[in-house]
Amino acid sequence: MTTPVRRAGVFAALCTLSLAVPLFGPRVGAAVAGVVLLGAYVITDGPLFDLLAYPGDYEDSRLYGLITFVLSGVALGLMATAASMPVAVFVGTILLVGFGNLGEQLVKLRTDRTVVCVVGFALSATAAAIVGQLVTHSLVGDAVGSALPIVVFLAASGAFLAALLRDVLLRSDDPIVVLSVGLLLWLLAELEPTIGTTEVAIALAITVALGFASYALETASVAGMLTGVLLALLTIVLGGYGWFAVLISFFAIGGLSTKFRYDRKAELGVAEDNNGARGSGNVLGNAAVALVAVLGYAASDAGFLPRDPELFLFAFAGSIATAMSDTLSSEIGSVFETPRLITTLEPVDPGTDGGVTWQGELAGIAGATIVAAIAYGLFPEVRTGGAAIIVAAGVVGMTVDSLLGATLEGTVLGNQGVNFLATLSGAIASALLVLSFAMFG
Repeated sequence: MTTPVRRAGVFAALCTLSLAVPLFGPRVGAAVAGVVLLGAYVITDGPLFDLLAYPGDYEDSRLYGLITFVLSGVALGLMATAASMPVAVFVGTILLVGFGNLGEQLVKLRTDRTVVCVVGFALSATAAAIVGQLVTHSLVGDAVGSALPIVVFLAASGAFLAALLRDVLLRSDDPIVVLSVGLLLWLLAELEPTIGTTEVAIALAITVALGFASYALETASVAGMLTGVLLALLTIVLGGYGWFAVLISFFAIGGLSTKFRYDRKAELGVAEDNNGARGSGNVLGNAAVALVAVLGYAASDAGFLPRDPELFLFAFAGSIATAMSDTLSSEIGSVFETPRLITTLEPVDPGTDGGVTWQGELAGIAGATIVAAIAYGLFPEVRTGGAAIIVAAGVVGMTVDSLLGATLEGTVLGNQGVNFLATLSGAIASALLVLSFAMFG
């Protein structure tokens, strides 16, 4: 057995000590954490140090990786005892990261393929989080059967987020992963989504299948696949399949549009890197606002926000319409050699930030129309006027993207920042138009 596997096994064993909180109470759990921290501080060399040390720990002969990991667990433990974080979320998060890492290291004994290692991490993490939460529910006297659907949902959501963060961060950044996963699962638990075991199983099957399809078709990198799967799962559970249909229309059509005349784009120097496969930054830049809208809808529906949930539906559709419009206008318009800068209408080279073509503008309007048509067909709240609002919001967002590209991109903002602000403007435009029609219509 290799050193990484042994180290992961020890970390996983230490993670099981988090069960001391539901078993014996927070004081005993704090004492256990204190003992582990003291041991990590005292051990400065020898075989045990070599077993637990990350490469960076050798410089100062301190087990900083273990120390920061335990401290992140202590921070979550304080939230579980002094705030409203469920103890099951605390235990599930700690076990998720620890045993997910062990599963990944075991897979690496046979293959170094990134996607296979990610699958090993996600499966191990999900299983550990499910077991940890169910054991905790049992220990504190909660009904285990009724909690199973939300337990599976939280475990899978946490596993996807952890796998994504570990793909883009360093392996020694597990404390960041622990805190991020714990906070997300706390938020999701507070929203109390109503979902049955069958529904969560179907949602997982659909999102995972589409995630692998996007990776196999080379429309998304591993990180992009994980981001898309997480967003899709949250959208289905917190919004519904109608929301998912709107979201997936962007991923599918937008992803395929990157392949449109790809060789020609490569000749012009405007093709997406990595053979058009979109990474996590690109996915989040285009869909982060949509995710916030989904969370806002769930929070409003649960009574945490005073706004009408319908407002968040239109914000969601407006942001996706913007993402679709911008993607299609860029991917289709970029193959034409006569773009003009949107601010001055002067001819510019293909690929210039802020450059537009009439063909791209038409493609962008068509993209917004597709999103509006899907929303019109799936949501009774989106009547003819609502569909027109979504199209208008998409065009507004696409225009803002071009204006930001011509003025701020490359100096103040990067591409993902421009995408985020554009989709935000589309969401705000859609929401404001809905409020205006409700007030004066």
